[in-house]
Amino acid sequence: MKNPQGVYERAFTRNSPWPDKEELLDVVYWSRQILAIIIGVAFGILPLAGIFAIVLYCGVTTLAMNVYVSEFQKQDLEEYGGFFELAKEGFMSAFASFLVVWIIVYSSMHASL
Repeated sequence: MKNPQGVYERAFTRNSPWPDKEELLDVVYWSRQILAIIIGVAFGILPLAGIFAIVLYCGVTTLAMNVYVSEFQKQDLEEYGGFFELAKEGFMSAFASFLVVWIIVYSSMHASL
C-alpha cells in the first residue's frame, strides 16, 4: 500500500477511484474480518446455533461485500473476477474468526456449567 490514509478515505467514500485493484481487495478482506467478528458476537448473544447460523453468516457476508463493491464503490465485479471471486476474497480466514468469536460468546453466555 503506497498511501494508507488514501485507502482508508476511499474505503468510506462512495464511488471512489481504485487505480490499484489490490487495494480494494485489501479493503474487502479486512471489512470481511471486522464483519465476521461483529456477526460472531451478535449470533453468540442472540443464541443462534447450528447450520442455520452458519448459512446465514455465509449469505450475509458474501452479499454485503458484493453490494459494497458493486453498489457503494460502483466497481464492475468482472474486473475483480466476478461475484464468486470476490466472495472468496478472505472468506476462509474470516469464517474461522467468526467461528471462534461465535463459539466463545455463545458458550460464555448460554452454556450451563
